Amino acid sequence: MDTSAISELNRRFGIPGIAQVVAGNGGLAKVAVTAPAAAGEIYLLGAQITSWRPQGAEEVIFVSSKSHWQVGKAIRGGVPICFPWFGGKADDPWAPAHGFVRSILWTLDSIAQSPAGVTVSLSTGANADSKKWWSADFQAVLRATFGSELVIELTVRNVGAAPLRFEEALHAYFRVGAIEQVSVEGLSDVDYLDKTDAGKRKTQKGPITIERETDRVYLDTTGPIELVDRSLGRRLTVTREDSHTAVVWNPWIAKSKALSDFGDEEYHHMLCIEASNVADFTIPVPPGHEHTLKTTVGVAIT
Repeated sequence: MDTSAISELNRRFGIPGIAQVVAGNGGLAKVAVTAPAAAGEIYLLGAQITSWRPQGAEEVIFVSSKSHWQVGKAIRGGVPICFPWFGGKADDPWAPAHGFVRSILWTLDSIAQSPAGVTVSLSTGANADSKKWWSADFQAVLRATFGSELVIELTVRNVGAAPLRFEEALHAYFRVGAIEQVSVEGLSDVDYLDKTDAGKRKTQKGPITIERETDRVYLDTTGPIELVDRSLGRRLTVTREDSHTAVVWNPWIAKSKALSDFGDEEYHHMLCIEASNVADFTIPVPPGHEHTLKTTVGVAIT
């Protein structure tokens, strides 16, 4: 997107002193929010949040210093949208991992200010390119509200004549001070699939601590999840609505070195906790209906 197109978006949607459409990394368009309650950023590429800093708090979102910033490649970090499948596509090994919407430009629909914060709405839908990978007729809308809490809502509408079924995840990368001083609470006694151990089903006992590569899908769980960060002295609370699975991921040493868009040592400073509906919890949407996956992130200083 050239500078004149970005300027035109800012003329149409910008709120002076509150939210502007500007060129970000790689010249990509982003909405930069500088409201009293919070600052933040969301890119049109992938409708991807890359920053959220509530007033009086440090940055909450992690983005890799090695990330690619170009259309056709997902931003490494932030809150990527995984849709309409999670991981690899079961019937097509050539399909892009985690679906196709995180690597395309979305349409900016609106920027609005309210007592809750600044809400940015973006959308995408079925077209000739999407149908190379998925034949469905759909519309997806992402609403991100930057305030004292970060609220993310992904709504998928079935605008076709056939029923839809899909996986989805809001793949949030959270910034932590030191991964060795982090624990995750709220998932004890929940079964999970351990993707580092051939997808074996196991049961979580007590808080989660990260001591090795961790890639888990927690099943049939809807309650709040808390990320306790003793290094930064804060607690993040992740609540979810219409989310029946949760993913916890840290690549650790070997996987970090294998990722071209991730620094070798950056695993020390991030942890993914993802609101999702994956594995056996796919979402069916009849024609003319819609489904909304919602997550809210809050910060408390400890």
